[in-house]
Amino acid sequence: MAKEKKLVEEITSMEDDFAQWYTDVVKKAELCDYSSIQGCIIFRPYGYAIWENLKAELDKRFKETGVENVYMPMFIPESLLNKEKDHVEGFAPEVAWVTHGGDTELTDKLCVRPTSETLFCDFYKNIVQSYRDLPKLYNQWCSVVRWEKTTRPFLRTKEFLWQEGHTCHATAEEAKERTEQMLNLYARFCEEVLAIPVIKGQKTEKEKFAGAEATYTIEALMHDGKALQSGTSHNFGDGFAKAFGIQFTDKDNTLKYAHQTSWGMTTRLIGAIIMVHGDNSGLCLPPRIAPTQVMIVPIAQHKEGVLEKAAALRDQLSNFRVKVDDSDKSPGWKFSEQEMKGIPMRIEIGPKDIENNQAVIVRRDTHEKIVFSLDRVVEETDKTLKAIQKDMLEKARAHREEHTYVATNYEEFKETVANKPGFVKAMWCGDQECEDKIKADTTATSRCMPFEQEKLSDVCVCCGKPAKKMVYWGKAY
Repeated sequence: MAKEKKLVEEITSMEDDFAQWYTDVVKKAELCDYSSIQGCIIFRPYGYAIWENLKAELDKRFKETGVENVYMPMFIPESLLNKEKDHVEGFAPEVAWVTHGGDTELTDKLCVRPTSETLFCDFYKNIVQSYRDLPKLYNQWCSVVRWEKTTRPFLRTKEFLWQEGHTCHATAEEAKERTEQMLNLYARFCEEVLAIPVIKGQKTEKEKFAGAEATYTIEALMHDGKALQSGTSHNFGDGFAKAFGIQFTDKDNTLKYAHQTSWGMTTRLIGAIIMVHGDNSGLCLPPRIAPTQVMIVPIAQHKEGVLEKAAALRDQLSNFRVKVDDSDKSPGWKFSEQEMKGIPMRIEIGPKDIENNQAVIVRRDTHEKIVFSLDRVVEETDKTLKAIQKDMLEKARAHREEHTYVATNYEEFKETVANKPGFVKAMWCGDQECEDKIKADTTATSRCMPFEQEKLSDVCVCCGKPAKKMVYWGKAY
């Protein structure tokens, strides 16, 4: 028995040390390993399988809106990067540079892409000539490099995987519509697929993307009360087009600058899944994203007919992602291992179950056991997986609501941030000086100005001047 408990005992309790709990889960669930390059990780098969499922679901949704996939070079010449001043200044501290090709020093050094706006702009100026060429709706799946000083698996690494969408439009209205469309797509994806509720809103001027006219964001709340920016969508207006000379002949036969957008999600979503849904038994995956949705565990598998019945159940459930654990480990060890990996549902079947034409479903999220007739295995599996997906979202939403607070004066705000981890809703005058003061005093940052505004008071929580916006504030990853 002690041996069977070992797998879970090696996880630090999230109540004792949330950061260590996170690291333990990442390692014990075999999601990734550290590499010999500091700040970079190795995706293990199970972790990469989660990313593949995320990618497939997002890719399908992108294409339904008319987006096509392309691929850009991973190197950007310094001369190209410097064409948009605000953009290059925003990324300069994180850029990794290539200065030599073999033994030859490069006359125009290359940066390893931290993002690809400049490459897409250089491409668009050559292929966009007329209004008939627009819109261009492109996305690429790739890795990017940002030389982070402090790293944590999935959440912040020097190299990470992502998708970056880049679109080009004839009008400001079309660009704004696409920016909002993709943000809404991200929000639905998080809620419907990842079972993670999000707040949609606009970033403040201080927090927006370098070179953007406006940045929209979805913000999620982790179990420890910290926020995680989970996806962003940027409206560039015509700023990049003017810097790169992206012009087209419009219907009225005049030259105009194009309007652009950019939007992205990254492998930090895997970190979000861990921190929103995980518990002291390990990972807990929503069924729609789980590499294995159902694990069949034969009990007393050495007895006649048990393995054969387990295999027959697997065949019946071929429309789901299902496996049979027929290893020689004890059932207790198998249960512990499968809970660690967050497999949403297991089916236990042994000689007595076969005799009674039944089996037992065990839910990973609640540990509830359900006895069902083998005649209804497909229906019960489908019903249970849907219930798990729905319940995980509702649980995460309830947690967020329980950890969202209101502050109407600065003392209340500071006390809430210090003692109640979570989102704090408070009014703001729109002055960056107050935003900076709040960060300096509390380490909380503005997460977003939500689209659904509330009037909590008439004055800024920090300075007392007339308020312009209600803002979600919080400490963040």
